[in-house]
Amino acid sequence: MTDYANLFRLDGKHALVIGAGSGIGRESALALAAHGAQVTCADRDLAAAEATAAGAAYALDILDDDAITRAVTELDPVDVLVFTAATNVRKRILDYTNDDFDRVVSLNLRASFHLIRAFGKDMAERGRGSIIGFSSIRGTTVEPGQSVYAATKAGLVQLLRTAAAELGPSGVRANAIAPGVVETPLTAQIKANPAWYDAYAQKGALSRWAQPSELAGAVVYLASDAASFVTGSVLAVDGGWTAIDGRFNPPN
Repeated sequence: MTDYANLFRLDGKHALVIGAGSGIGRESALALAAHGAQVTCADRDLAAAEATAAGAAYALDILDDDAITRAVTELDPVDVLVFTAATNVRKRILDYTNDDFDRVVSLNLRASFHLIRAFGKDMAERGRGSIIGFSSIRGTTVEPGQSVYAATKAGLVQLLRTAAAELGPSGVRANAIAPGVVETPLTAQIKANPAWYDAYAQKGALSRWAQPSELAGAVVYLASDAASFVTGSVLAVDGGWTAIDGRFNPPN
C-alpha cells in the first residue's frame, strides 16, 4: 500500500544542487533539505554555497570537465542531481559574436551534457536516480535578443529527453523544469528597467514575476517518489506565460 503521507519525503537520498549559491538553486537546496534529503550545495562560489546552509558545501566549476569527473568520485553517491547554472547574452543575431555564442553554449548546454553524462552513468550503475535540469519558457517561445539562450534551453530539453530514454531502463529519470520570469541575478537587467519589468509581469496569467522559492516545489516533486513515473517531461512553472497569448484583452 502506498504511503501517501510521505510520498514527497526524501529521507535517505543524497541531492546535489549545482548553482546552490543563489536564486533558484539556493531555494531548491533548502526545499530538498526540508523534505529530508542529504544536500550538497555546489557552486563555483564556495562562500555563496556555504551561505545557503542547506547541507555540505562543495566548490564546483562546471566549465571544468575534470572537476565534474572528480565530483562524481569525491562526493557520496548522488540520487538527485539538480542543476540551475546558466548565462545569457542579450543581443540580436546580427550583433552576436563567436565569443558570445561560445560563452552561452559552453555553460548552458555543453556543461549540462557533461553533468548528465557523468552523474547519469553513476546513477545507471546503481539502478536509480533523478536528474532535474532547468530549461526556460525560452525553450519554446522566443523574443528578439534571445536566440542563443533560447537554443540552449531547447537543446537542454532534448538532452534530458534522450537521457530519459537511454537511462530509463536502468531506473534513472530525467526531467526539465521550464520557469517563466523569475527574480534572480540573471534577470537583474530587466528588473532595473520598469517598463520592461512590467511588460513581462503582465504577460502571464498571474500578472507578476515568480520568486525563486516558487520553483522549489517542482524540484521536490520531481526528486521524490511522487514523480516515480514521470520522466522525459517538461514541467512549466511559468505563471501561465506559455498558456495564453496575453497581447490583447477583448471587450465583453
